[in-house]
Amino acid sequence: MTDQKTLSLDLLLHIAQVLDVPMRGMVAVIELLDEGGTVPFIARYRKEATGNLNEVKVRGIQEKLGYFREFVARRETILASIAEQGKLTDELRNRIEATLDKSELDDLYLPYRPKRRTKATMALEKGLEPLALYLWAQQPAAESLETLARGFVNAEKGVNSLEEALEGARHIVAEMISEDADLRGALRKMMFEEGVVVSRKVADAVDEQEKYKMYYEYQESVKAIPSHRMLAIRRGESEGVLYFLIDLEPMRAVSMLKKRILRLPGDWTPELEAAIEDSWKRLLNSSIQAEIRMEVKDRSDGEAIQVFRDNLHNLLLSPPAGPISVLGIDPGVRTGCKLAVIDETGKFLANDVIHLHRSQGEKEAAARTLETLLQQHNVRAIAIGNGTASRETDAFVCDFLRARRLDSVFSVTVSESGASVYSASEVARQEFPDLDLTVRGAISIARRLQDPLSELVKVDPKSIGVGQYQHDVDQRQLQASLESVIESCVNRVGVDLNTSSWTLLRYVAGVSERTALNIVTFRNENGRFRSRAQLRKIPGIGPKTFEQAAGFLRIRNGDNLLDMTAVHPESYQIVEQIAQSLGVSIEELIKNPALLEKVDRNRLSAGTYTLNDILEELRRPGRDPREQFVAPSFNEQVRELSDVEPGMVLEGVVTNVTKFGAFVDIGVHQDGLVHISELSNCYVKAASDIVKAGQIVKVKVLSADSKTKRIALSIKALQGPLSSRAPKPQPKPGPAVEEKIALLASKWKTH
Repeated sequence: MTDQKTLSLDLLLHIAQVLDVPMRGMVAVIELLDEGGTVPFIARYRKEATGNLNEVKVRGIQEKLGYFREFVARRETILASIAEQGKLTDELRNRIEATLDKSELDDLYLPYRPKRRTKATMALEKGLEPLALYLWAQQPAAESLETLARGFVNAEKGVNSLEEALEGARHIVAEMISEDADLRGALRKMMFEEGVVVSRKVADAVDEQEKYKMYYEYQESVKAIPSHRMLAIRRGESEGVLYFLIDLEPMRAVSMLKKRILRLPGDWTPELEAAIEDSWKRLLNSSIQAEIRMEVKDRSDGEAIQVFRDNLHNLLLSPPAGPISVLGIDPGVRTGCKLAVIDETGKFLANDVIHLHRSQGEKEAAARTLETLLQQHNVRAIAIGNGTASRETDAFVCDFLRARRLDSVFSVTVSESGASVYSASEVARQEFPDLDLTVRGAISIARRLQDPLSELVKVDPKSIGVGQYQHDVDQRQLQASLESVIESCVNRVGVDLNTSSWTLLRYVAGVSERTALNIVTFRNENGRFRSRAQLRKIPGIGPKTFEQAAGFLRIRNGDNLLDMTAVHPESYQIVEQIAQSLGVSIEELIKNPALLEKVDRNRLSAGTYTLNDILEELRRPGRDPREQFVAPSFNEQVRELSDVEPGMVLEGVVTNVTKFGAFVDIGVHQDGLVHISELSNCYVKAASDIVKAGQIVKVKVLSADSKTKRIALSIKALQGPLSSRAPKPQPKPGPAVEEKIALLASKWKTH
């Protein structure tokens, strides 16, 4: 019998193989996670222990570890349940303990699960099990089947005839077939490999905009159907427009069952064949189909969530305009354009309203208001929301800047997706309790230009508009996945301890929402932070939290120059060693990074990966990993959909990347679609291989339909073939560290 210690080792080996990571590194990651380590901290500051596993690998280990710990807990519950029934044989225990597949585990438990009253259980109550077992055994007996079956006719038990006895026995056999783990596994595989998703329109359903027209009479292979089509069909079903099923040729399933079950011909054969057909039609088809539906949904959810993750990651890491004063404009027609000015740190300074669309006099007054705000607050940039009247507002601002010859001020259109959600949120009310919703929106637009990451973390990601059927996927899984993306981006960029809001600070590794609020409270009461060491005085920040968070928090113009870098305080002594070995101060070292080329690595007490990171950080202290900001340039002659004509070459911004293509904002309030077939002249497996959210691209207009509000665009029409991106070779798993693994396995049992 396999003991728990060996089983845990098997699971660890399985995880390492699935994730393609060296066992040594995986063991180290698990130990660090169990000690309270966070993914960003482990990936950035524990490279010596993990063998330089990147954040994707570390997070993969964390997710698989959580999944299999839940799996082990469920397996133990199942074993206990079967044992309590007195039906746990050594063979069954071995099979249950050997499986690492959730579906197989459920199949093995199926015959022992508490069940409702069925035709089979009623037949069992009538004492027909021996007859069913005779059919199942397929072994000749001295008596014929008819004679044997007549012995079970008993009016008192409710068996009134030979046919009723045989029918009851068939029901028992049908249920035995439906609960056989091996048969269910084979059928599940067959339905997945050969099944077809078939969707139809509900007869009396109303689909006014014909959103689901292509799915009224539609079918596609289960294993090939892409996530966006599967999710569209499921949404159509939830809205009562469509219904769908997983179709499998019945004779294929029945033939496979007969081939596996029928071993020896005899008078039991017709009864077994009837039981097999009954089991498929009445029990197995609907059950396996439901499992495949769920499996396809899980696959579609996973792919859709990954698309959302990628888009959100790219959007959060959009290039920032940086610490400059910005005037944000929330365009409006009837109620006017709301203005808000923020300083270099994002602090709100002033607000106003201008009207551009009612009279020339109001336009002139708007120009004077704009000029006053720019002069009073030394505004360097104007951010214009891309909602209603944004192009007209943009045209006015451009004309104004040209007329006043304000070459030092630039204007740019900014996505305002989710800004209204932020404006009405509790976070916005806490920040600006005395301001109107519309002013909060203008502030958010201005801050998005200054630093997209800091502002977008305040908005529910599902409101930002970069998802694909995000409301149809598993919401718990989606939320956890998006939270991990935000955490990753925030810690990759780093957080200014003296200017960041609690909404940003809460995503720093190891920092909870309560601790983030405590940091802001401490800052408000004691003034700006002078050193990272001050964090230890804050309630909620003990040694572990400080260890996890300190390296990601930045202090500019503080007491210690290293506090503005990604060098962790635990490594400050290494920097001091470097400076001493070169005979200079740390300040000189940072001002003259060329000195680092003279460092003798052999004299330093640091691992290779850690030392490489420290030296790289000292070469560019406090560097921002995001790309340089570049403002997109929309065609001033194209402001409405009616202005768009086939053949035009326009510049735009990628707003969303899906499995079937990319949406691009070309400045007409309606994003155009670059279908995946129009992204490149070479084969494109995924749109995200070619473009990403936030990227500035040039596109050629293929068609523009004002009625349907659809714009078809092309990138490949303007470019030569793009080289395919070959996947980077992944490191092979290293040798197993048996002693350490066994120790971890024994520790794991307790979790």
